[in-house]
Amino acid sequence: MASPCRFCATPLEHTFVDLGLSPISNAFVKPDQDVEKEAFYPLHAFVCSDCYLVQLEEFESPDEIFSDYVYFSSYSDSWLAHAKSFVRSAAKRFSVGSDSLVMEVASNDGYLLQYFKELNVPVLGIEPASNVAEVARAAGIDTMDEFFGVAIAERLRNEGRTCDLLVGNNVLAHVPDINDFVSGLNIALGENGVLSMEFPHLLKLIEQTQFDTIYHEHFSYLSLMTVRRIFAHHGLEVFDVEELTTHGGSLRVFAQHQGGPQTTTDNVAKVLGDEKDARLDSLDGYQNFADKVAKVRHDLLAFLEEAKADGKTVVAYGAPAKGNTLLNFCGVGPDSIQYTVDRSPYKQDHLLPGVHIPVHAPEQIDVTRPDYVLILPWNLKEEIVQQLSHIGHWGGRCAVPIPELRILP
Repeated sequence: MASPCRFCATPLEHTFVDLGLSPISNAFVKPDQDVEKEAFYPLHAFVCSDCYLVQLEEFESPDEIFSDYVYFSSYSDSWLAHAKSFVRSAAKRFSVGSDSLVMEVASNDGYLLQYFKELNVPVLGIEPASNVAEVARAAGIDTMDEFFGVAIAERLRNEGRTCDLLVGNNVLAHVPDINDFVSGLNIALGENGVLSMEFPHLLKLIEQTQFDTIYHEHFSYLSLMTVRRIFAHHGLEVFDVEELTTHGGSLRVFAQHQGGPQTTTDNVAKVLGDEKDARLDSLDGYQNFADKVAKVRHDLLAFLEEAKADGKTVVAYGAPAKGNTLLNFCGVGPDSIQYTVDRSPYKQDHLLPGVHIPVHAPEQIDVTRPDYVLILPWNLKEEIVQQLSHIGHWGGRCAVPIPELRILP
């Protein structure tokens, strides 16, 4: 029997893409555990025939995935710059000041709220990963380590703590109970408050074959069309949307209580029109994605085989969740990619889940001088290429696997 859609409960009968079995993408393996059995779960994305929400079934609970998390936002310079830019523009546009309250759900290590704090704006972070919340508190960011939903929103409202600006970056896709989460947003938002939510845009995922952004932490894959419908169901109306380059192409959606004071901009109709042109309002728009995915796998494996045959060494840069989806789906292990490097000390000296490629500090690249460095977080390729500009001295070159395999000059 088909599982029900997590928003509208329509039976899920249409496959978007089936990526086989994969481990939890941030379940890094300690070297002394490399012979222990890992849990693999289906990575099979469906599309709802009624609301067109693309989604995975829930095989592992958020408590298991996010309780001790290895992703810290502050290790990406470009992401910090992105957060700081948002804070400056939002504070000005929505008159956020010292008498306001800014709340962020999935606030991570305080990477964004620190910039509101610098402006003397009261802040509250809500972050379910206890180890990450502790880092935020140590930096002076008031943070609750709980999962956000109706229960916590009602508790805060009863304490008189509704917010003037409610922020959620890359969290809407991470919640299995999307109705409880969005209903909670409505409750936590002050009467004339503004909600800002960022999430990777499903349209870009399809156009640029970003199948590696499908992993178990991401329960949903979102279009503006579907988000607008979910928000409206819970008493929120979208009044503006910005198209961003982050994470391969994201949307920043602004919403308010229905009938609120903000005026709807032309951007909303523009993005909805783009989605309609791509036929995301019918099953036709979701049909051929699996064929594009198969080509990416074929091209990556051909590149690795050719490099090996020519006696060339290949390593990778980054240990992002998307890289783990890519490598596990393609069946690429340490015999093809000797190691990867990552700036986060929380990932170093571990093995990637499933494929068991070792993770080192970035300095390892200078030690072994590889011929190719495959950039796994391709969304940060400009930043990483700059960091690796010196590998050209020994003839090293960078490569990216998505949207198609390219050897960079």
